[in-house]
Order: sequence, then C-alpha cells, then structure tokens
Amino acid sequence: MSDYKKPQAAGDDKNVKRIKRPAKKKVCVFCAEKIETIDYKDVAKLKKMITEKGKLVPRRASGTCAKHQRIVENAVKKARLMALLPFVAD
Repeated sequence: MSDYKKPQAAGDDKNVKRIKRPAKKKVCVFCAEKIETIDYKDVAKLKKMITEKGKLVPRRASGTCAKHQRIVENAVKKARLMALLPFVAD
C-alpha cells in the first residue's frame, strides 16, 4: 500500500472549516423613531416595506417588530385599496 493521495481540484474545499459570524440584529425602524401609528397615506414609508413585485417584505428581512409589522400590513392593504400602491407590479 502506498500513501498516494488524489490531487484535489481548486474549488474542492470540503474539509475546510468556515467561520460563521452571528448575524447583526436588525432594529425596528418604527421603534427607533418611536412611531406608534403608521398612516396608509404615507406612501414613501410603505414603499420601503414592499418588494418591486408588490409583495410585503417579511419581518426577518425588514427588521420590524411583530407589532409594527401588523400595522404596516394593514396600512399597505388600505393603500392598495385606495390605489396609492399597486397590488402587482408590471
């Protein structure tokens, strides 16, 4: 028996340990600014909370707390009904 090892390809890093950094905790924008109510007529803030396709951005992506996410969700729905925001992007 010989101690022959197969040559590894350049991108073959199966045995390399990767260092995982803990994710930075996102802070709720509305809690930081101490905003209690989110108005459906404030389209600029609501546009940040929807994707380019018109879907709501989830909490884990936007960093909003559960309380404000529920308020944002209702405000976006009202703004869509009033035709301030699109239901679906073109």
